[in-house]
Amino acid sequence: MISQISGKITRKKDLSVVIDLNGISYEVMIPRAVMAALDRESSSDGSVKLVTYHYYQMDPSKAVPVLIGFLNEIEREFFERFITVSGVGPKAACKALSLPFSVIADAIDKGDMAILKSLPGIGDQKAREIVAKLQGKVGKFGLIQDRGSVAHAAAKGDIREEAVSVLLQLQYKKKEAEEMVEKALARDPKISSCEDVLNEVYKGSVKTS
Repeated sequence: MISQISGKITRKKDLSVVIDLNGISYEVMIPRAVMAALDRESSSDGSVKLVTYHYYQMDPSKAVPVLIGFLNEIEREFFERFITVSGVGPKAACKALSLPFSVIADAIDKGDMAILKSLPGIGDQKAREIVAKLQGKVGKFGLIQDRGSVAHAAAKGDIREEAVSVLLQLQYKKKEAEEMVEKALARDPKISSCEDVLNEVYKGSVKTS
């Protein structure tokens, strides 16, 4: 069982990162709420330490190992509590946890259906099941200091979309533009503007040409 992984982020996707550990690369799924704070936790060279939830996804002919990463054990504990709800598996939970865990925990405790139904993949019935299963059991997770990550995530998403839009205007194909932007953000996670993203894209293209 893999409970922790430390290494350098070499690639970042929408809901996962690729981490190099002594020449071996591991893809680790990251809930969006955790991804929002990951840039702040990474060192200047992209190194990061993640607490992981390790499970096997069962396919008809094989069992595929999957890692899901968190910044600390309390986040992993909340995730483990969340997937005790019937029909909410690890991958579904990873997509659903798009708001800070403290916000979700508070919504569960208060029975705030509007917030719960705003989570990806969580409809009215599933929101009711979450409240029925977890209300009164997740209070401590409301104390997690993670509420500043929402605005950060939204800003990063806007920068990404704006940079891709500019590259499309410059006649790059969408997939190519998206890959160039993701690589630029992976090389410098502290980028805070579209102009900085495009400058980093240019630097990367010069180095490979």
